[in-house]
Amino acid sequence: MNIKNLNIRWATRSVRPAAVAGLVLATLGAAACGSSTAREGQGASYPIIGLMEGASGAGGTSLIFVTNSIHSDVITFVKSQNRYTTFNDVGRVTMRVAMRDVTNTNAPTSNNAITFNRYRVVYRRSDGRNTPGVEVPYAFDGAVTFTVAPGDEALVPFELVRVQAKFEAPLAQLNTGGSPAIAISTLADVTFYGHDQTGRETAVTGSIGVDFANWGDPEL
Repeated sequence: MNIKNLNIRWATRSVRPAAVAGLVLATLGAAACGSSTAREGQGASYPIIGLMEGASGAGGTSLIFVTNSIHSDVITFVKSQNRYTTFNDVGRVTMRVAMRDVTNTNAPTSNNAITFNRYRVVYRRSDGRNTPGVEVPYAFDGAVTFTVAPGDEALVPFELVRVQAKFEAPLAQLNTGGSPAIAISTLADVTFYGHDQTGRETAVTGSIGVDFANWGDPEL
């Protein structure tokens, strides 16, 4: 990941416990804010995506995270080095954990903490043209390890668009050397997989928009 010199926070902090009765996924056009779209598992606790964010890797040493749709540049001219290069794009998730039985007065135990160990990114288009390697980039699996206890939250970076995807179809065809006259607008569905401390598996999905094009280059 192209995050060596980037100021990305990994943080765990306490939040006020609250009863979670439901979750609404809000979608505006082709861009989706981060939100839980799937809860699986039979454990006493379950994960909630509080926020899904993304940032273009072409922004230099300072990432600008947004919640609706990121501009993923397929090729970037670095003026200071007088050459073209390609960057990966970074995502960031705010993860929480809640208890299923909100009427239980007993405090959660360490068994209710959820450890996440991998994630999967799948790209799709709103027009239904979703053939991997033809109309959208290939899906991929990534490794990530972090643990969240009930009442806490974690802010965790991850790779949203791999650099190799920009050398493969259909993104490679967007490298026209000009303005973003041709673009591919997608939704990236990111599913995080984990388990509680008794081994019960769980998963949660959030979405964010990713617009691929040969965007105008920043002053790097």
